[in-house]
Amino acid sequence: MVQSLTRALSRSDENQKEWFESLVKDSFRSAYGFAYRLTGNSTDAEDLVQETYLRAYRFFHRYDEDLPFLNWLYRIMSNAHVDTVRRRGRLRTTSLEQTVFGGTTTLEIPDDEASPEAELMQNAMGEHVEAGLQAMNPEFRTAVLLADVEGMAYEEIASIMGTSVGTVRSRIHRGRKQLKRLLRKRCPAQYGGESGVV
Repeated sequence: MVQSLTRALSRSDENQKEWFESLVKDSFRSAYGFAYRLTGNSTDAEDLVQETYLRAYRFFHRYDEDLPFLNWLYRIMSNAHVDTVRRRGRLRTTSLEQTVFGGTTTLEIPDDEASPEAELMQNAMGEHVEAGLQAMNPEFRTAVLLADVEGMAYEEIASIMGTSVGTVRSRIHRGRKQLKRLLRKRCPAQYGGESGVV
């Protein structure tokens, strides 16, 4: 009896793993695109996607099958991104030249040339809009991206961000205002200058 129950549970676990793997395959492209728009570069986007899928796997037993997987994943990603942004404020910076064991060593800086994915994203969104998005408050940026880029309803965004629909509306409104203000400041000729009501 115990052996058959153990086998049934392990089969169930195997089915869960296969199901999770298929959800990852189906959602990866969208998840990476959203992560890239949140972080602004491919390295951080890859890290964010990896952290998101690790958290999703760890808490997969909490996933409600009646809800879209991508919405649940975006919520995890949004929380992971906010955690990362907060953590970066506490990170120490490292000098390019360090003294190690009595000698001096120079840190190697990786090639900063944009990847094809990054070039595609920059062409699609425009470098000014991308810079404006990166300068925004992270919660506003997430709400604006989910609404305006992903085309999600306020209710879906509220579920992803773990907040009320009213808060989502406010964040989208304030985020759009902030983005407009940043774009006007960055490119006054193209976006109407700093003067005037936003």
